[in-house]
Amino acid sequence: MIDKKNSIQKAERAVLVGLIHKTQTEEQSKEYLDELAFLAETAGAVTLRRFSQKLEHPDSKTFVGKGKLEEIKTYIQLKAIQVVIFDDELSGSQISNIEKILDTKTIDRSDLILDIFAGRAKTAQAKLQVELAQYQYLLPRLRGMWKHLERLGGGIGTRGPGETEIETDRRIVKDKISLLRKRLKEIDKQAFTQRKDRGEFIRVALVGYTNVGKSTLMNVLSKSDVFAENKLFATLDTTTRKVVFEATPFLLSDTVGFIRKLPHHLVESFKSTLDEVREADILLHVVDVSHAGYEEQYGVVNKTLQELNAFEKPILVIFNKIDQYEKHVFDPWLEEGVKQEIMSELRERWERETGGNAVFISATEKRNIDTLRQTILEKVREMYRARYPYKTEYNF
Repeated sequence: MIDKKNSIQKAERAVLVGLIHKTQTEEQSKEYLDELAFLAETAGAVTLRRFSQKLEHPDSKTFVGKGKLEEIKTYIQLKAIQVVIFDDELSGSQISNIEKILDTKTIDRSDLILDIFAGRAKTAQAKLQVELAQYQYLLPRLRGMWKHLERLGGGIGTRGPGETEIETDRRIVKDKISLLRKRLKEIDKQAFTQRKDRGEFIRVALVGYTNVGKSTLMNVLSKSDVFAENKLFATLDTTTRKVVFEATPFLLSDTVGFIRKLPHHLVESFKSTLDEVREADILLHVVDVSHAGYEEQYGVVNKTLQELNAFEKPILVIFNKIDQYEKHVFDPWLEEGVKQEIMSELRERWERETGGNAVFISATEKRNIDTLRQTILEKVREMYRARYPYKTEYNF
């Protein structure tokens, strides 16, 4: 993984590698590499060049072809590249084969995301979750992957090229995974108790792709000061605030952002954090409508919600950053009537697709926030009426 101590002093020079194949077009590959570059920047690396190749399917030994690897190697030597980052998950043998040819540290998207999570984890729970995900990522890659053991630190055991050392490390890693799971279960019990102690309040959770503005919106709606930054995974820990709209109280939670190709073991490790999503009464799905690939991001989040068995909950889709959308779409010479027509068509389309559960806002400019508050309030009150039909203290 990328060494954060060194990255603070001097950014590591990186190149990115992606594939174009029958299930991933050239346009998609470019967008994925754009996101990978943002991930690399978040982790403390600077991307100097991107390499892509058209193949029917990834090479089982080296992911890309030998000719492409030689091209990458020439550039690495020319620019003194320190890390090569592949956009798709690599096996242990692929990493080993690639590193032998390139003689350069090689990681994949999952490894990079784990590195970012490790740097962003603040609470004991988040640190344990990241550590568990790191070991789960490592376990199937032990064979021929000794350098990755060193990256984790913490002295996993004596390493060597022999089968005995591999089996020893595998046993130690399995024991570590078992221990981390046990400790996380204890934390999960405490978190479950805390959630039960929140009483009868309706619970609302912000969900969405990473960097769509959830934390900024959390601050606007709850008038709190949640950390928000223009980087991927600015926060890992769920933040919950009590919010009161027109004398009607509810709990609002900000959750970790989703991302395409999110490692399965990371989702598993963050189960307790994602329980806020599972146990919420209402979901606020925040979408960065100014992003060129916002529709795909919208689909990625919906797919993740389905995997969490949370897709059937009441969902309000909040299209954020409408100010940025207008800057990207509107030319200076466009007449006001044409602008209104474009925005009207956008709204009508998503009103249809979400069954009337769509709101367009700008959290930074606080545009249309009153409409959003009123929409949330109506949904919360409707939920209270259904759950507590004989109670009146919640002013619904």
